[in-house]
Amino acid sequence: MKKAMIIVNPSSGKEEAEKNQHKVEEMLKRKGYDVIVKMTEKELDATKFARTSCEEAFDVVVSMGGDGTLNETVNGLADQKHCPNFGIIPMGTVNDFARALGIPQDFDEAIKLIEHGETRPVDIGKVNDHYYMNIIAVGAIAEATYGVSPKQKTMLGPLAYMLEGIKTLSSKKAYDIHLKHDHGEWKGDALLVLAALTNSVGGFEKLAPDAEVDDGKLKCLVVHDIALHKFIKILTELLRGEHVHDDDVEYISTSSLEISSSEHLHSNIDGDEGEPLPLKIDILPKHLDIYVP
Repeated sequence: MKKAMIIVNPSSGKEEAEKNQHKVEEMLKRKGYDVIVKMTEKELDATKFARTSCEEAFDVVVSMGGDGTLNETVNGLADQKHCPNFGIIPMGTVNDFARALGIPQDFDEAIKLIEHGETRPVDIGKVNDHYYMNIIAVGAIAEATYGVSPKQKTMLGPLAYMLEGIKTLSSKKAYDIHLKHDHGEWKGDALLVLAALTNSVGGFEKLAPDAEVDDGKLKCLVVHDIALHKFIKILTELLRGEHVHDDDVEYISTSSLEISSSEHLHSNIDGDEGEPLPLKIDILPKHLDIYVP
């Protein structure tokens, strides 16, 4: 009999994930799957559950949570001999990865997508010894988002991340950054470095306007050490996707990237605190089969 696992973060979506997981379970049972539901209780539970689904040759894994739950699930699925088809029910604050794939934010519509059964092979990234599927950020603005509380996420959604980032602008701090990429190197002082696999970052869907989820590339964006009024100008350009042509922005398309600094910096990976620099980032092309429209 075919097997499916549902990984649920019960705190996601104002606790709607736990309330509605039975709808996903019923749909999968109608399609002939023997279904197991796993509730996350602590950090890395989703990774452990996803790894088990590979080892025990499950056919489908469904993640119900936000981008953090997705990141953990991807880390359990990546580089395994057997990998189930992957379904996403976006229940988080921003749901960048789901947005980039065109997965509906509406719960019932997302379920129908999995029921329909169309999959697409999608890239993921490998950073040092871990994996990610959307964005790596480095800089004071990225570090400020660690302070966003679950209550702020629930009340304000993506605006919560923006407000925390804006708070850092008054004490604008740049860091010396060294990048190595397919086309050479870049050295300089930067306010922010982003390495994006998709076009949607923090709810902004034009941050990497030419990014594709299956092109084997990441888009690296570097904002130079500039005056506050210029930084605000870049933010307005970002809404239109015009920042990539700004002289104060480096925009690099590459299949691998190394990020280092003389200062002690931590990364932000898929919205959560990540590893300290240096980082070595590679792409695993078309690595996961994900249910999409």
